[in-house]
Amino acid sequence: MTAGAAVVVVTGPFDGKSEPSAQASVKTSFATVRKGRLSSQIHQSGTLSYVGQADGSPYPVVNHATGIYTRLPRPGQEIKCGAMLYRVEDTPVVLLCGTTPPYRDLSVGDSGRDVRELNTNLVRLGYATRAQLEASSDYFGWRTAWALERLQDKLGAEETGSLKLGQAVTLPGPSRIGKVTARLGASARPGEPIAEATSNGRQVTVDLNPAQQSEVKVGDPVRITLPDNRTTPGVVRRIGTVASSGSDSGSGSGSSTATIPIYITLKRPKDAGRLDHAPVQVEITTGGVENALIVPVTALVTRAGGEFAVETRDAQGRRRPVPVTLGLFDDANGLVQVIGELSAGQQVVVPAT
Repeated sequence: MTAGAAVVVVTGPFDGKSEPSAQASVKTSFATVRKGRLSSQIHQSGTLSYVGQADGSPYPVVNHATGIYTRLPRPGQEIKCGAMLYRVEDTPVVLLCGTTPPYRDLSVGDSGRDVRELNTNLVRLGYATRAQLEASSDYFGWRTAWALERLQDKLGAEETGSLKLGQAVTLPGPSRIGKVTARLGASARPGEPIAEATSNGRQVTVDLNPAQQSEVKVGDPVRITLPDNRTTPGVVRRIGTVASSGSDSGSGSGSSTATIPIYITLKRPKDAGRLDHAPVQVEITTGGVENALIVPVTALVTRAGGEFAVETRDAQGRRRPVPVTLGLFDDANGLVQVIGELSAGQQVVVPAT
């Protein structure tokens, strides 16, 4: 058989889990078997955003004060723990960082988890030392009142040494304001969300086909292509466990497709600038093999019984089929690991380009 003769080859992409099928005869060329590292990737579209709650949604900023809004945060504004979030009748509402939402007034003699978080904030912000407050303690003593007065003085608030419900909002950490729903000059109503917030961290969310879930694991490296075509590294941080359904708009049938959310952390968050809810492309490397024998996927031919082979050419131009076992697939580059009586440098038959 000479170059330009016909050979049955495998064409078209496949995921390595299903058996390729024989396709039409095509003209042939040759590729060289090489030895080296082969990686397997999953390519998907994703959305770059700031980190919010576990389900990806932003945190609600809930007001508990009564009066008139006299100052509100701006969309995109970044607010640190201990800083003013907004004002109601010119009284500042401070951002405290923790997990216990405010639900009562706090003053000397109180105790509980909310007091413990207040003490922790006062120590971290430098208004008292750990020894003074014993930050792990959940008791509101005179030292807590003294440190709180220092924070109130910094904010320009009345120095009462107590914290009324409505004078603080608790969020998990330093926050970035997204959408603002309250209006300046409007009445502040307790229990009403005034804005949405996220952390300052960046993440990419990918909706993955559940069939691919077993291929991806926490810690897998990711290459993220930003809207301006620059790339930045990331890592799979968390994999969702609940599949959600979304409309399959591409099918035109109105059907829904279940997906699993994958959350990816950027290793260099500054590369993303201030992009929010921006479309990106991701390449998740899900596996790798060192010293693999690698051939193009199109070099594979099917044999009876669903087995595979490649056709080699020696220095004299003679060809012979060599049975192979398939290993790892690199779908992105159309390569496959093969195991058989082959060596690096040999030539195998592929369709002519």
